Amino acid sequence: MSTDEPRQAADAATVRRRTLRQAALALGTGALAVGYLWHTDPHQPGQLLIPCPFRMLTGLLCPFCGGTRMAYDLMHGDVATAFQDNAVLLALGVPALAYVLVRWLVEGLRGRRRSLKLTARGNAVVLGIAAVWMVGRNLVHLIG
Repeated sequence: MSTDEPRQAADAATVRRRTLRQAALALGTGALAVGYLWHTDPHQPGQLLIPCPFRMLTGLLCPFCGGTRMAYDLMHGDVATAFQDNAVLLALGVPALAYVLVRWLVEGLRGRRRSLKLTARGNAVVLGIAAVWMVGRNLVHLIG
């Protein structure tokens, strides 16, 4: 048995505890947000929700505009309207977020640190998709 094994076991236990704490905090915060959004219809004007700063400054839709409405519609089982609110975020963002969170949780519970960093290529892909989506959805609104 090497002298590094007890330290590695202690590090793994620390990672597990930290992961559980972070997951509990995220779950609690998420539950509060879901509870608030469940009763706050973003489709109705005058709701107490954070507006998109990019849209307020430019009048254009950012890649995430419609995300709050999409989440509300998904929680209420209206997938078609959620798709209309933000198709790319629903089709790509939600599954990607679920994958990253599950992978982070599983690795953390196994006692391994997990970096959630994208590679340069991954960043380029995400930014490229966001840029194309933003230009496309704004052209549709400006033309049609």
